[in-house]
Amino acid sequence: MSADMKNGYVYLIGAGPGDPGLITVKGRDCLTKAQVVMYDYLANEELLRLAPKGAELIYAGKVGGEHNREQSQINELLVQKALSGKIVARLKGGDSFIFGRGGEECEALVEAGIPFEIVPGITAAVGATSYAGIPLTHRGVTTSVAFVTGHEKKGKASSEIDWEGLSLGSGTVVFYMGVTNLPHIACSMMEHGRAPQTPVALIRWGTRPEQEVLVGTLANIAEKAKAAEFKAPAITVVGEVVNLRETLRWFDNRPLFGRSVLVTRGADQAGGFTSKLEQLGARAYCCPTIEITPPTDHSALDEAIEGLDSFNWIIFTSYNAVKYFFARLSEHNLDTRALGRCRVCAVGPKTAAALAQYGIRADLIPSDYKAEGVIEIFSEMDMAGQWVLFPKGDRAREVITEELGRMGAQVIAPVAYANHTPDDIPAEALAALEDGRIDCATFTSSSTVQNLAAILGENRFLHLMQGVKVASIGPITSKTCRDLGLEVHMEPAEYTLDALAAEMIEYFRAGELR
Repeated sequence: MSADMKNGYVYLIGAGPGDPGLITVKGRDCLTKAQVVMYDYLANEELLRLAPKGAELIYAGKVGGEHNREQSQINELLVQKALSGKIVARLKGGDSFIFGRGGEECEALVEAGIPFEIVPGITAAVGATSYAGIPLTHRGVTTSVAFVTGHEKKGKASSEIDWEGLSLGSGTVVFYMGVTNLPHIACSMMEHGRAPQTPVALIRWGTRPEQEVLVGTLANIAEKAKAAEFKAPAITVVGEVVNLRETLRWFDNRPLFGRSVLVTRGADQAGGFTSKLEQLGARAYCCPTIEITPPTDHSALDEAIEGLDSFNWIIFTSYNAVKYFFARLSEHNLDTRALGRCRVCAVGPKTAAALAQYGIRADLIPSDYKAEGVIEIFSEMDMAGQWVLFPKGDRAREVITEELGRMGAQVIAPVAYANHTPDDIPAEALAALEDGRIDCATFTSSSTVQNLAAILGENRFLHLMQGVKVASIGPITSKTCRDLGLEVHMEPAEYTLDALAAEMIEYFRAGELR
């Protein structure tokens, strides 16, 4: 793009079929440059987060099933925004040049003298069928595939579709947006020679967590779709390759597929757990109920750091304790060597893994990953006269400090990080709660559930949590849940996120078997 162009510039970007991870690297990069983003009904709105802060977002899709703007209006708006000197990203579901009317938009840009660039995307026929476990071609089954519009209506004076050519061959045929006309499509293919028993698959919201697949034959698919109230947006796949789905199915048979899960961890820690849930098939709604920050007063921690060589033990009970302690250590131009002969206790494998990033191997990891587990393991030692450093959160329980003190230890417990309650929760997560779309809420500390109740208000909290299954990381968090009026449905024996996810799998699997 030339820097001295008077007109703006337009990127026509294929957003892919729905999974935001399927946008191309180039498409993602173009979005980060946009001053204006015009997006469609089928473009995943998560991609809008790639646009720069302050970019103008214009919805050009459907409202209530009807097009929000006519194509001519979209063309005019593209031209208008570009002529004002803006960099415009036109984000379209799938690929812009496959039933996306991208060519018409480019013609308008050419006529107006506006430079543009085409960024291809993964079209629905390729993406949705892959996620449904249906290869479009397969050796020994078919070597050809056709993409066809499903919008043509029966009774049209002359059809642009070569029904005979599509029907007589053995190739795969994919109809775009043909659910409404499914009876006409099926009848036309059978009338022109395709066998009634030919397998057919309907794929709705392909590649998304809410993907639905309905399988039948040309003879019965229309009836099955009507009975299932199967609606758009969907593609129709006709051909013997549909039979491969049961063998190659991989996406919608994952253990948490179709489950919507509320993740209440802090924003800086939710990513790994969210990714794990999504890999298991769940739709994860990030709902941070904790903001972790450095404390307003570092004096106690600084004093402890200055006297590190006097401590026999240092106890870390969380990832955050490790993170903020070593960040402060760095502020003093010190590194792990400052710990000297101080022995280290880590409460749980995640905390131990956080320490390992600093080259420290924990000397002790209690089998019970909570404060009581720490006390149990230290009770087997002579702690009289031992100096213990316990960098903690500002809301930490006093169990470790008090019990080690009773054993005769000198415990210094400076605040290393502070917990704050956000003013609200993300609009997407709130809407999912209000609409009853959340199957399960995960709580990984007492603060996560206490803060959610505080943000929503106790009465509203209990109302919105009706029917939501509760997954708690451990007994302390579970007690807090119950104290707030919730029933706890899942609690792993081991207090880790991996164990929590495994417990969720078992719970929902057992529910399906009942």
